[in-house]
Amino acid sequence: METAYGFSTVTGREEKQARVNDVFHRVAERYDLMNDLMSGGLHRVWKSAMVSWLSPPHRAGWNFIDVAGGTGDVAFRITEASRRRASGTVLDINASMLGVGAERAVKRGLDENLVFVEGNAEELKLPDASFDAYTIAFGIRNVPRIDAALSEAYRVLKPGGRFMCLEFSEVDMPILDKIYEQWSFKVIPRIGETVARDRESYEYLVESIRRFPNQANFASAIRAAGFERVSYRNLSGGIAAIHSGWKL
Repeated sequence: METAYGFSTVTGREEKQARVNDVFHRVAERYDLMNDLMSGGLHRVWKSAMVSWLSPPHRAGWNFIDVAGGTGDVAFRITEASRRRASGTVLDINASMLGVGAERAVKRGLDENLVFVEGNAEELKLPDASFDAYTIAFGIRNVPRIDAALSEAYRVLKPGGRFMCLEFSEVDMPILDKIYEQWSFKVIPRIGETVARDRESYEYLVESIRRFPNQANFASAIRAAGFERVSYRNLSGGIAAIHSGWKL
């Protein structure tokens, strides 16, 4: 997927990364609105389901990294679920997204629990075996080299650490798949154009979902990175899925 930008082809991963970065610079201030449009508001329920499955412990010293988590939405949920005892690193390649997240952390009184770091999921400038959990929500499909990102996730997790990914996936229910197809390709770009005045970004995001591996294939990629006890749970008929794996 290094040269796939939605349904278009680019010259290499550097161009893809630059174009993806541009998309998220443009939507940073309206990122939650974007997710509402993409999921019909269900992304909030799905994120809560991921955090519930992760089940952060209520003890100090447990730490996590949330990759592609710039606006802080998932990191805030994890920290609150730990009763504000967990500490976390929010990493994103996009400075605009991180700026939004850092401001929100201060407003929520979570800035002492969280640090916001600019970085690339394919090349984490972090020590081996640093984190108890690695989470990524609606971000991995935008990474040019998904296998590299998964390898880095494995590397920075402690033995016994857990990888969790929430991503749009393949609908597995008849009728719903047709409805969602129409919503994605006909409605979402129009809403993006009307609400955010940015049809192109929303077209890319819809196309990127269709290019992403289905549940079984992505689970295989997670296993290939070294994770064990790999499993997934479909959400809303497979519109999204949560993937889980352990470094054992």
